[in-house]
Amino acid sequence: MLTGEPFIPREITVHLGAPDENAANVTLSFPDYIKNVASSEIYPTWPETALRANIYAIVSFALNRVYTEWYRSRNYPFDITAVTQYDQKFIEGREIYDNISQLVDELFDDYIRRDGNIEPLFAAFCNGTTVTCSGLSQWGTVDLAKQGLLPYEILQYYYGDDITIVKDAPVRAATHSYPDEILAPGSSGGAVQIMQIQLNRISRNYPAIPKIPDANGTYDSATESAVREFQKIFNLPETGVIDKATWYKIEYIYTSVKHLAELDSEGITIEELPFQFTENLVPNMRNEQVRGLQYFLAVVGAYYESVQPIEITGIYDQQTEESVKSFQRVFGLSQTGVVDETTWDLIFRAYAGIVESIPVDVAEYIPVPYPGNVMQEGVTSEYVRILQEYLSFIHETIPEIPAVRNTGYFGPLTRASVIAFQRFSGLPENGVVGVVTWDAIGGLYSDLRFGYGKRPYQAPGYTITG
Repeated sequence: MLTGEPFIPREITVHLGAPDENAANVTLSFPDYIKNVASSEIYPTWPETALRANIYAIVSFALNRVYTEWYRSRNYPFDITAVTQYDQKFIEGREIYDNISQLVDELFDDYIRRDGNIEPLFAAFCNGTTVTCSGLSQWGTVDLAKQGLLPYEILQYYYGDDITIVKDAPVRAATHSYPDEILAPGSSGGAVQIMQIQLNRISRNYPAIPKIPDANGTYDSATESAVREFQKIFNLPETGVIDKATWYKIEYIYTSVKHLAELDSEGITIEELPFQFTENLVPNMRNEQVRGLQYFLAVVGAYYESVQPIEITGIYDQQTEESVKSFQRVFGLSQTGVVDETTWDLIFRAYAGIVESIPVDVAEYIPVPYPGNVMQEGVTSEYVRILQEYLSFIHETIPEIPAVRNTGYFGPLTRASVIAFQRFSGLPENGVVGVVTWDAIGGLYSDLRFGYGKRPYQAPGYTITG
């Protein structure tokens, strides 16, 4: 499975047969693929609103296959097939209808996803006459269009009210998720953390796989034990290291247990992903990556006098740009106000260094900073204990958020309390504590305990000059 926010691949490789059939593979641009499928699946004489709804579904279906690496994770050298039994109809060399071509040029970088989720929706569809399904009915969209429904309303009719159309997704060359190096004890980084998060989720379906208490990106003995058990269950060599075969088997099983390639997907939320660099962050952007950046800058700004403090809004505004420039100045970078990969890595390293320097016992008088790793069911750590303490304190004022015992173990009761808090705060109700949920819990705790938002978490005696 690819990580981070989905993107539009410049090219897609289509297998001209069933997955195991001896057939040719064709690589073409993503827009040309969508034009071919749309010209093969739907009729150019349909109302434009019906055509648009169908094109959104076609794009989302294809992107789901690319994002989940549905075929690549099973060692197939292609992204999607041309057979409707498995995927969408593609006819090599077919005529492309002019009006469909024009609509695809406008819509190829838009896709559907569930509210709060990351992955493109597996937008299942069928013709609605000779074949019916639980997704979109192609002929049914015509009737709805004639009733005056807009494309988004047609999609809601079939996929539910909790969907969003993502507009103008970035376009870049396709990459594959495997990092091209074996992950082993001593390895660290985002790739390790991705595997830890996925193994912990898989263990809910395969309890013999031990939980990894600290999914923090460090390949420790608990990670090695989980990998060995996974390899044993799925008939891989029990090496305890993650090579290419183990990586993609973990990806495939993770996609399967979460139903990511199905219409009833459990979904991937932004908080399930490590906060790693995905694209340059620039003024006027508005997303969760910007919110994460602002959180890290807010903490860094509290400890480095020369780094401008910042509010956490999720919008890359002028204040954010000035804070980024001040950070770049302090750390000897060009003051562009743009967060490229070098700037992002330095900000996160500065943040991580601050977190490591602050003892957890300061939690009694400030909300401690986010520890840098996702907390979810199965995790045991001192930060989970602090989380539980904050939730229980909040419960005294907001009883609908259940109190939990401060055990340090993130069990079902803690998850239920986190979900209740997320519901109260209007956050995605996933029971996972990433940087956004941690910040919201810490902020409310501070408001209730100290009478004001004692953020961004500055502990006395920890200011850094520079």
